[in-house]
Amino acid sequence: MSLLPIFLKLEGRRCLLVGAGHVALDKIGSLLGAGAQLRVIAPEARPEIERLASDGRLEWVRRRFTDADLEGNFLVIAATDAPEVNAAVYRGAVERNIACNSVDDIPNCDFFFGSVVSRGKLQVAISTGGESPALAQRLRREMDAQLPADLGPWVDELGQLRREVLGVHPRGEARKALLHELAQRPVCASTSCPSRRMALAPLDRREGGKVYLVGAGPGDPEMLTVKALRLIETAGVVLHDDLVPQAILDLAAADAERVNVGKRCGTKTITQEEINALMIARAGEGRVVVRLKSGDPLIFGRAGEEMAALAEAGVDFEVVPGITAAFAAAAAVGCSLTGRDSASNVIFSTGHHAQSHNHAPLPELEDATRVVYMPGRDLSLLAQEWLSMGLPPELPCAIVSHAAQPDEQVRCTTLGELGGLTPTLAPSLLIAGWAVRQNIGSLTNRTEAAEVTA
Repeated sequence: MSLLPIFLKLEGRRCLLVGAGHVALDKIGSLLGAGAQLRVIAPEARPEIERLASDGRLEWVRRRFTDADLEGNFLVIAATDAPEVNAAVYRGAVERNIACNSVDDIPNCDFFFGSVVSRGKLQVAISTGGESPALAQRLRREMDAQLPADLGPWVDELGQLRREVLGVHPRGEARKALLHELAQRPVCASTSCPSRRMALAPLDRREGGKVYLVGAGPGDPEMLTVKALRLIETAGVVLHDDLVPQAILDLAAADAERVNVGKRCGTKTITQEEINALMIARAGEGRVVVRLKSGDPLIFGRAGEEMAALAEAGVDFEVVPGITAAFAAAAAVGCSLTGRDSASNVIFSTGHHAQSHNHAPLPELEDATRVVYMPGRDLSLLAQEWLSMGLPPELPCAIVSHAAQPDEQVRCTTLGELGGLTPTLAPSLLIAGWAVRQNIGSLTNRTEAAEVTA
């Protein structure tokens, strides 16, 4: 069952509630709070409901329900203790094309009441589709404890300023970028408020857009930083690497421009110079650009070239670090990349550099954990090079494929056996060093079991 989450305007609309017991009382508060013109049908009512009727807050009709009671209503709620009455209310509502909720009766519901967190006009509604109202209530309590208490007044000020912006500035990307920027800033009613002055200034006097070099992490959306998530959700343009999973790209706004500027297996669809030009052009249009990179932007992501190009063009930019895949891979293996008895250095390299004989000699060959990004499918050349450098054949190695993603795979071996290892799915990383040793036995068993199951 797929549900459409919506917020209804009930101000002045006729709504019918059948039943006047404890369950009905729980719904009355929500309906009256939304301004509904409420009629209650029930032969008896709780004292609280009688008082509301006496005060003129609702109309109580003291008798049993009939089908004629449904006529002319916008919404209907069945909340009696008699399932057969609730079912009759629902059937009659369906015949008249009136949306109906039968409390605690999923088959006889067209809509569900959510558990709501309110901060003035800001409302967050949580629904489980009727499956577990208790879970929705627990989540509401947790969210209510985390949201700032002053969000309501801020939303009021932001809404007022938004209306002023819509009245002053023409429709377009510049106005859209301005509204997104205001949603990140403090706003007050004072005429000297910096956000207000910035919002109402002519758009052609505002600074250009901004580029954020954002780390998407190893692939799990839950491993995004809070700042990265906010930027992805509000960006007007997302220029992403090919390795960024769809689950993260889906976090972007539906109307955001998304461009794949990555390459896989050496196949280029766009040059680095074209990526630089695209960032500069979109920022020049006053748009917020997220250059989304797998892992961390500053590790093998050509961020240096992009920052140099942006600086030369006078484009404002910011780097938002992410969890590099090496850390996720180490977590998958269950080892620390450093240890007092095993490794005092961590070496990051790519497969290309690791197979080169032109690099500087490495200090204390065995006193380091080596992390090789993109090691390639044929590991024999890398294994031969390390062996010729003096690394022992028994040095523990682990290949981690799709680290921190649902299809993650871990394969453990030794340097002597590395060259004969069956290729894994890209993207993968190689971790080698004595720090891997203590978990190899359990990981090998776990991985073999997983492969047999698959």
